[in-house]
Amino acid sequence: MKADKIYLVGFMAAGKTTLARALAKTLDWQAVDIDELIEQRERCTVADIFATRGEAYFRSIERAVLVDQLAPRHLIVATGGGTFADVQNRAAINSDGVSVWLDVPLDRLIARVPADGRRPLAADRSSFERLYDLRRVAYAQAHVRLDAGRASIDELVEQLIDWLKQ
Repeated sequence: MKADKIYLVGFMAAGKTTLARALAKTLDWQAVDIDELIEQRERCTVADIFATRGEAYFRSIERAVLVDQLAPRHLIVATGGGTFADVQNRAAINSDGVSVWLDVPLDRLIARVPADGRRPLAADRSSFERLYDLRRVAYAQAHVRLDAGRASIDELVEQLIDWLKQ
């Protein structure tokens, strides 16, 4: 096995949480979701944090929650869409485990993201597209890239298991 920790990175709605749970079940590891941990810690939703405290506050909590995940091993971490875009977070992730970019085409992400306000950075489509383009530069620095646009979760699990065994 090449690693004892996997960080799933990629844009919002790429399937990071779903893949983390499926992969953890297959490997008999634990799965955590950074956004879920933030919501538990703050006792409110990510959207509420953005609305009441702002993105800078959210990013500071995100970094603290990420740091809490550095010590445990045999862990799959589903990061938030912006976690890996931060240079310090990216360095911590890439030195702690294997980073895996779930690359999904923009049109598929737009179809997956509901326009209901739960994703604060998806409210404006042109901003959404600019953010997608900006973050792809960061995601490209992941150790592994998976074409997750059309592959099923089972196929992605199989691809990652195969990669880990090489």
